[in-house]
Amino acid sequence: MKALINGIGWITPAGFGQGHAANGQPLLAGELEIPTRKQIFAGIDRRFGRLDDFSRIGLGAATFCLRDAGAEEWSEKRRVGIVAASRYGCLRTDLDYLETMLSEQGKLASPNIFAYTLPNCFLGEAALRFGLTGNSMIINRHDPDRVTAIRIALEELSWTDQAGILAGIVDLTPPPELAADDDLPGSLFLLLERGPRPRIEPYGELVLQGDQLIFNGKEMSDLKELVASCLRIES
Repeated sequence: MKALINGIGWITPAGFGQGHAANGQPLLAGELEIPTRKQIFAGIDRRFGRLDDFSRIGLGAATFCLRDAGAEEWSEKRRVGIVAASRYGCLRTDLDYLETMLSEQGKLASPNIFAYTLPNCFLGEAALRFGLTGNSMIINRHDPDRVTAIRIALEELSWTDQAGILAGIVDLTPPPELAADDDLPGSLFLLLERGPRPRIEPYGELVLQGDQLIFNGKEMSDLKELVASCLRIES
């Protein structure tokens, strides 16, 4: 089970970025900035303004990843999927929705917020915007090494006809009472594809042997090490 890593994009406390323009490790703890439309898309986009914060960081990181790979623009639909892992999912959006239900016996419940009370909502948004017709899923679990989505993506590529998969993580800062010491708020995606892209040099080859990820011949312990190896920086 193997694929080329052709793109990397993120929205994390380190900022908003793409792999080919990176100068440091993007997976850092800290305060997470929620992007505006202008920070991601140049043109007017009314749909983006309706998105909840969880969807914004997920869609934004996926956009930067495709842009990094030269794969943002499209004219025909492509067999590319999305696999994202999230520890807290859209919990903050769910809590915001419940707040609107507390008064008037639920009569003021927000339909706009309700539309984003499932963590997979941004997957459909990304698929529509970028013509992606592959398999998409959210994995809701504690994932200490943050590579479960990447393992699943490589397995998917090995037994389906998908050309590629966006694989990564997405999490907002959790409520203080639920926060853990190893939380890394933000979103980061890798574009895993069967072959190289025109005019874009791949970061390298990623192989799954059993449960072990091997990047360019070296075993990777977690997502942070894998990203550092792709960007050729200290982990």
